[in-house]
Amino acid sequence: MNIFLLFFFGFIFSFVGSITPSMLNMTALKISLEKGRLAANKYACGVSLIIIPQVIIAVVLTKYIAENPTILETLEKVGIVVFITLSYYFYNESKKEKIKIDEVDIKEINPLLTGISLSALNMFAIPFLSGTIITLDVFKLFSFEAVSVLFFTLGSVLGTFYILFLYGKFAKVIQQKTGKLTKDINLILSIITGLVAVFTFIKLFI
Repeated sequence: MNIFLLFFFGFIFSFVGSITPSMLNMTALKISLEKGRLAANKYACGVSLIIIPQVIIAVVLTKYIAENPTILETLEKVGIVVFITLSYYFYNESKKEKIKIDEVDIKEINPLLTGISLSALNMFAIPFLSGTIITLDVFKLFSFEAVSVLFFTLGSVLGTFYILFLYGKFAKVIQQKTGKLTKDINLILSIITGLVAVFTFIKLFI
């Protein structure tokens, strides 16, 4: 398995998974607006650090699942339903108003610790990472070897950091265009998750 390919997958999945406006990246945006880009970068570092144990936990869980074919086959079928549901969810979200920056509460606290705390409380990270690894494993694009996992983890960390860095860097532009940006992103994610569901179905049943 090409370790640089796994680095790319880790980067791109984490980047895309974090691109749609949420509490994590809206917080990065507001910190940048109120405290400056340096503070926003510290916050991004805090969020990204927690990705390391989250990826490790996701890998351990997925490896156990992969070693039990019955569980894996069941999860692949469940995954199809999940991706279809996500596709429908993102499509509906593209028609709604999104999180407003003013709704994110920024207090006088350390940006690094804020990033660590919010990232640790993100309950969707490990299931998302596990789903990513399972999907890659289904298509024989993942390896559980230590070096491969290391590069995938590094890619995931940098992917998460980079999207938060961009939110901080272009905070003023995003602040002005959050509504349209969110609709466009969610529509794209709807298409992507729909395609993943189709490809997984084809792989599993045909």
